[in-house]
Amino acid sequence: MKSQGLYPLKLKAALHIKVWGGRALETQLGKALPSDEAYGEAWELHDSCLVTNGYLRGQSLGALTRQFGASLVGAGHPPADGFPLLAKFIDARDWLSVQAHPDDQQARELEGESRGKTEAWLVLDAEPGAQLVIGLRPGTTRAQAAEAIRRGTLESLLEYAGVAAGDLLYIPAGMVHALGPGILVYEIQQSSNTTYRLYDWGRLGLDGQPRQLHIDKGLRVANLELPPPIQQPKGDLLVECEYFRAWRHALAGAAREIATGGKFQALTCISGSLRVAAPGHQSLQLDRGETGLIPACLFSFTLCGEGVVLRACPA
Repeated sequence: MKSQGLYPLKLKAALHIKVWGGRALETQLGKALPSDEAYGEAWELHDSCLVTNGYLRGQSLGALTRQFGASLVGAGHPPADGFPLLAKFIDARDWLSVQAHPDDQQARELEGESRGKTEAWLVLDAEPGAQLVIGLRPGTTRAQAAEAIRRGTLESLLEYAGVAAGDLLYIPAGMVHALGPGILVYEIQQSSNTTYRLYDWGRLGLDGQPRQLHIDKGLRVANLELPPPIQQPKGDLLVECEYFRAWRHALAGAAREIATGGKFQALTCISGSLRVAAPGHQSLQLDRGETGLIPACLFSFTLCGEGVVLRACPA
């Protein structure tokens, strides 16, 4: 795998206004929000992110994926499908919609898309009493769920769980879930925007109209089995599944060398500051709320500094 002139990339997040969003991306992560509106998401790793350093400055990650292919994303990820993983910060000041996502086969059958959507949430901050929806109550049937959605009473059939900073929820495709108010999370997922909205709490969207529901498709893909529990990971490894792996590294000055194994490595600083260096290339500085990307063609890199960094790569 040749480098083709690739180097450690620093990325500019794509910001998204959401009806349920707030200002925590600015107050807790140091991001400059361009208006006074409610921002709910910062897409840190996605086709729409722009490079901010080196000769590729200003180019999008999607364009670079098509240009460099496996040298950037590694083997087994067709460039035409775009960058394979999406990482984002989510600031929830109100309930997000109750959702379910298709798996790969369902995405192909229902939408003609190449990827489904499996994801994981790491809770970075949670107000006292904050909750998630982690499925439907045991014994609930699809017919009962459909009727409750149409009557506007699905709340009574949802399974809720309290969360705190450091909690991790793995969300395989098909799991019914929702993020509650007062929570800031880091999300890693297959790069897919195929979301089936089952329920939206009777709220109006930014355009003043009810947001579209996808009841039939959503319940078709929904897995009504009891979901996996919320975990508090103790070691560096946060989650490992067939699509991605993610770690949390706490740095205290000593350098840490990491081999890429031919897989790209996404690095997001969530506190403090760190330097990222790869042999033969200029180093990057990542401060709180900033993300860098090590292309798959680089064999290794070194992290040093004082802070905490989240690292993600394909499985």
